[in-house]
Amino acid sequence: MIASVPHAHGYSDSRGILSARRAIVSRYEQEPGFPHVDPDHVYLGNGVSELITMTMQALLDEGDEVLIPAPDYPLWTAMTSLGGGTPVHYLCDESREWQPDLEDIRSKVTPRTKAIVVINPNNPTGAVYSREILEGIADIAREHSLLLLSDEIYDRILFDDAVHIPMATVAPDLLCLTFNGLSKTYRVAGYRSGWLVITGPQDHAEGFLQGINLLASTRLCPNVPAQFAVQAALSGVQSINGLIAPSGRLHEQRDAAWKGLEAIPGVSCVLPRGALYAFPRFDPEVYEIPDDAAFVRDFLVAEHVLLVQGSGFNWPATDHVRIVTLPEARVISDAIERLGNFLASWRP
Repeated sequence: MIASVPHAHGYSDSRGILSARRAIVSRYEQEPGFPHVDPDHVYLGNGVSELITMTMQALLDEGDEVLIPAPDYPLWTAMTSLGGGTPVHYLCDESREWQPDLEDIRSKVTPRTKAIVVINPNNPTGAVYSREILEGIADIAREHSLLLLSDEIYDRILFDDAVHIPMATVAPDLLCLTFNGLSKTYRVAGYRSGWLVITGPQDHAEGFLQGINLLASTRLCPNVPAQFAVQAALSGVQSINGLIAPSGRLHEQRDAAWKGLEAIPGVSCVLPRGALYAFPRFDPEVYEIPDDAAFVRDFLVAEHVLLVQGSGFNWPATDHVRIVTLPEARVISDAIERLGNFLASWRP
């Protein structure tokens, strides 16, 4: 980015600079079974957040519904509402390693449903979805002519034997929008450099896709200096591989969080298979937590450790919190020890 600053002081093509879009095309050409991608069907954005906002504004009319996982990354819910739509949350099953409940998805499709959101690997649970589940979601989308919106920002942050399967590879015959960027795998959060890749048949969605193009043009262009980081990041040494290996920092931090949580009486946690989070459960028969936001606030004041309440991710109960596994392992272990001590004496 520093080397490119002298060339990055003007507006770019509204979709993003061509070299960055071509680098993204090359990235997906290396994914087995990924449908053909044209650089004209790649959009750079000021983070994935902007691209989600543009997508929802182009897609939704008042009252249209979007199926979104619970728990979710709450930006999807917020942008659905902001776009005039209605978020409808389908449940992910904690007893099955937080895989989406296909029957729950199917039961919530209505004539107003426009799209299914898939967040894989998942924030906040750390789940990595199986091929069977992804194919089941694709079948539902196929049956009801729904758009697939696949948030894959953590696609290369995987632990143990977890394998990420891009949604587009199991639904090449469906219109699928894949969202990704530099902030997680390439660890440059704050550069605001995300991308959207559009695959599958497009003739039936001409108005929607024109809407995305119009909105991309209306914002003039994405942040230009950060676009010059895309080609370098995607074609350079993939340092994430060392970090997620069994001896790597991210792997050790995941292990420290999970082991510490499992050691607390009345607390359980599905082992995260990807992403950078754990989503532990407090047994309601051991800990009565009527207000998880108040619990998180009390813990912050008492122990100076910040968690996020599960209800903040549209989880329907108050029995979960999200923990970020980015601090050093010793810091995570200390924080979770404080959580255990706090729980031992906490009263609502």
